[in-house]
Amino acid sequence: MQSLPVNFESLAKQPSGGSGYPHQIKASDLMKNFVFATLQVDAEYLETATMNGYEARKLKILPPSPGSGTYVLGSVNGSLTWIATEEC
Repeated sequence: MQSLPVNFESLAKQPSGGSGYPHQIKASDLMKNFVFATLQVDAEYLETATMNGYEARKLKILPPSPGSGTYVLGSVNGSLTWIATEEC
């Protein structure tokens, strides 16, 4: 697992140098970590959820169901997809 770009725990252990307690957090460092932690996902795999009163994104593992008909879940070119089949 790759570590975050800015390790705030190690920064907090450093001497303050007289400019904050114990270390001032930079907005640019926070943004580096937020951007790094953001998962790149196609919109069709996301839905809105609420977490602790805040809007959040929830990852849907399976692609949306095609609706009526008979389908099997398969992989096409490395992506999960529903594949139409003939009814048995």
